Amino acid sequence: MDSVKSENINAKIVIVGSGIAGISAAVELTAAGFTNVQILEATGRSGGRIKTGRLGDNVVEIGANWIHGPSEENPVFCLARRYGLLDPEALTPENQAMEVGGHPPWVPNFFTSTGRKLDAECILPLQMTCLEILEESSSFEGKEEPFPSVGEFICSKALEKWADADKATRSLGFSVVSNLLKGECCVNGTHSLDEVGLGAFSLYKTLPGLDCTFPKGYEGLIQNLLSELPSDTVKYNCPVRCIEWNNTETESPVIVECEDGDRMTADHVIVTVSLGYLKKHHSTLFRPPLPLHKLHSIQRQGFGTNNKIFVEFDSAWWDADCEVMHFLWEDENSLVDKTLDLQSSWIKKLFGFTVLKPTERYGHLLCGWIAGHESEYMETLSDQEVTQAVTQLIRRFTGNPILTPKRVLRSQWFHNPWTCGSYSFPGTGCSSQDLKNLAEPLPTTGPQPLQVLFAGEATHPCFYSTVHGALLTGQREADRLLSHYSSTSTNHVLSKL
Repeated sequence: MDSVKSENINAKIVIVGSGIAGISAAVELTAAGFTNVQILEATGRSGGRIKTGRLGDNVVEIGANWIHGPSEENPVFCLARRYGLLDPEALTPENQAMEVGGHPPWVPNFFTSTGRKLDAECILPLQMTCLEILEESSSFEGKEEPFPSVGEFICSKALEKWADADKATRSLGFSVVSNLLKGECCVNGTHSLDEVGLGAFSLYKTLPGLDCTFPKGYEGLIQNLLSELPSDTVKYNCPVRCIEWNNTETESPVIVECEDGDRMTADHVIVTVSLGYLKKHHSTLFRPPLPLHKLHSIQRQGFGTNNKIFVEFDSAWWDADCEVMHFLWEDENSLVDKTLDLQSSWIKKLFGFTVLKPTERYGHLLCGWIAGHESEYMETLSDQEVTQAVTQLIRRFTGNPILTPKRVLRSQWFHNPWTCGSYSFPGTGCSSQDLKNLAEPLPTTGPQPLQVLFAGEATHPCFYSTVHGALLTGQREADRLLSHYSSTSTNHVLSKL
């Protein structure tokens, strides 16, 4: 790696947030020789939206769940492999070469709201039709858009597809579409696919590889990365109140004011807070305010909530090979976005459950997925209310009136004051330029450029909403500073680890 000029290694760099983006930036900068790198973390832990918890004896992921596309192109996979954090099957060439396009080929079970378990062979053709429509919705980048949103496009195509079908086929088809829409709300972190821009939907890119998990928890990646840093790099329980840039009163152009009143000067600040936090607090977080074009892009880019509800049972009521179960509501066949009473109907937004595998490790443990306003409402309920609703739902769909969960645990990302939701998606009217604007440093030119830099999953042009996207943006901003201070271009450090 090309060296940084010795007179510049004392440049003061403050990183706001100790998630994967902030940590990866710090690792790269310190490895390059910078000696004055400080991470300010609002909470008492590192990891941000990577958060591992426990349910009984089981390790569960409250936050990030999978390595999406575990292959040589994925830096998270390469680091996890280097640190020895993965199961052997995740490392096989076959796993790395699989092209799943964001939809792993999980073995499904289908249950209906009248307590019937359906033959998967009858449902799979309908599901394949839905997935084909979904894939078609990713083909409008740079083209004329027949609808402003992905949701409107899918519903229109589905109505067209089953317009001449018999009543039973049409009803079942619409139930499958409705279930797909709920699942895709979880994938995209949105309340409704009507909020996801049709033209921008294709900006997201997938990597090859069958999604895999961390047997001992995703936080193992964070702990290993932190071990690459000097022990005093992260200052915990230190929320940042305001970042004053273009400062002329001190020698350094940036002043970072913390909630406790502490003020520190910096040459550069890398901001890695979530887009949800930016949307809510940008007006007080930056002085002077962010440029209008950046503010407009922050508004156009979407940010929503996807939560998990872990449910443990004493024994399995699903097939031994089942990896995902879909709950089909037989009354959801109009494809009209009804305004439902959240109090009575929030649980209907849960599309179903994934089965935690292998059984030898997890026992009989399911993970339910729920997104949007219903997910946000769920967070306000007591553990008892959530358990009761989930129990009633499962009893209804299985037709078993005595099924009782052993334990239940849920995430609550919307009411987390430092994330304000889960992850980003391209909203209606959003374009690739908005993602570029989010990543643009301030200022880009002048005698003191690069005072405020931006990293985090929402700033990646095609891997937004992912851990590898967040990690790459931390590397990107570190490289931006290395290029600024080096006489020649630099290479990634983390990719060589």
